[in-house]
Amino acid sequence: MSKGILYDATLCIDCKLCERACAEKHGLPYNEAIAAEEKQSAHKLTVVMDKGDKYMRRLCMNCQDPTCASVCPVAALRKTAEGPVTYDASRCIGCRYCMLACPFSVPKYQWNTALPLVQKCDMCADRVAQGLPTACAAACPTGATKFGDRDALIAEAQDRIAKNPEQYVHHIYGLTEVGGTSVLLLSSVPFEEFGYPVHVDNQPLPMLTWHVLSELPQVVTFGAALLGGIWWITSRRQAVAAAEAKSGD
Repeated sequence: MSKGILYDATLCIDCKLCERACAEKHGLPYNEAIAAEEKQSAHKLTVVMDKGDKYMRRLCMNCQDPTCASVCPVAALRKTAEGPVTYDASRCIGCRYCMLACPFSVPKYQWNTALPLVQKCDMCADRVAQGLPTACAAACPTGATKFGDRDALIAEAQDRIAKNPEQYVHHIYGLTEVGGTSVLLLSSVPFEEFGYPVHVDNQPLPMLTWHVLSELPQVVTFGAALLGGIWWITSRRQAVAAAEAKSGD
């Protein structure tokens, strides 16, 4: 069964232990200066943002049907059955198509290294494969970040909203966005206030791309027929003009 993460911003206390656990898990530096950064980067894969006493996490959403994986020409990114979207650095050619394709602007590039790689949260794929929770969920002291079966997390999120409707925005972010994501969010303030796109399609983006590509043969055929017709008419006019000129002589 597919796994997921449920982040409930109303339970977050901004302790940033999820940030520290993520950094330690991926061998990334973490200090007070990095803790103060409120944006994702190649050295900070998850971030806790604050607006007064309201908090929100940003991390890879690990989409159910990830656009990043669909555009990768070398299969460096792939969706696992357990839920994580993994990255294989040995396959990566640095094209950065994944960065352009991601609807959440998640993948980051190591611009300052000699052999740069793409960096993003992979939902602790190795831990998940062993039946363990993600490092961020294991470190969270309040239960704001919870790991489990995605369907069970959805049911729990729906129950929380139903029992405390005045406490939440009545939407589970990630339930339907771009076809659904493995990371689910609850909040007491609109998600767009923390930079999450709210007008994304509910259909998986790779499916939209497929629809466009599937129409190309028809477009090409029609275009070829149209150009052929134009060529025939032009050639016919030239032939008629030449014949009239010859008869006039």
